[in-house]
Amino acid sequence: MGKHSKPRKKTRTPLWATALLPVGVLAGAATAGAELSHPTAAPEPTSLSTGVTATAAPAFTPAAKAHPVAPAPTPAPAPVIRPASVTSGAVPETNYDAYKKAAGTLADTTPRCGIDWKVIAGIGKVESHHADQGNVNPDGVLRSAIFGPVLDGSLGGNEVISDTDGGELDGDATYDRAVGPMQFLPSTWKAYAADGNGDGKSDPQNIFDAALTTGRYLCDEGLDLRNPASLTTAILRYNNSMEYVNNVLGFARSY
Repeated sequence: MGKHSKPRKKTRTPLWATALLPVGVLAGAATAGAELSHPTAAPEPTSLSTGVTATAAPAFTPAAKAHPVAPAPTPAPAPVIRPASVTSGAVPETNYDAYKKAAGTLADTTPRCGIDWKVIAGIGKVESHHADQGNVNPDGVLRSAIFGPVLDGSLGGNEVISDTDGGELDGDATYDRAVGPMQFLPSTWKAYAADGNGDGKSDPQNIFDAALTTGRYLCDEGLDLRNPASLTTAILRYNNSMEYVNNVLGFARSY
């Protein structure tokens, strides 16, 4: 009989009925009757061996995403598109990188100039055939240094130019001679030298440095090289010859 049940009238229970029901079933039925008449909160579960109240297991919370979506794949970088003059070998690849980088740097530092990489490449072609057809290391350093003839007057048409650098750049302490793939006189190099590959030094025998120095020299005095007249003026500054100008621009157009 449940502890909160109302007393019931005594009735006789046939012996055959009780005999067929186990004691545990009778006790369970009495308890169930009590719970139905007075519902209460479910009792805390207890340990059968110690009687100590056990902690209920936390309710199962299904994962928000039982099957998480895989992150989107990182897009592949855009392919580097080389001009036909580079893929055909007319302009060696490392030289192209140097000419292009020089023009890009000047677009940031001297936007008025508007120099095209192809103009720098044209000078590189006329002056040294692109550093002996790209005979340079990946960092731009020439594998074989390039020097022009000694300017002592022994060659017809060449000026006589006495030494200006103590032989530091050209190896001649008596007369000057042009140095590097873009053929700078030591005095001109000293005035316009640039670090084109970011290694902290300016080397006329490095195609990156020489290309940026060429661009700086052509852009000097605020010239806008998008103007054909100004472009001609700039190239004549490099070499005072219209034949030279035509050669440089002819190669530039071909690139």
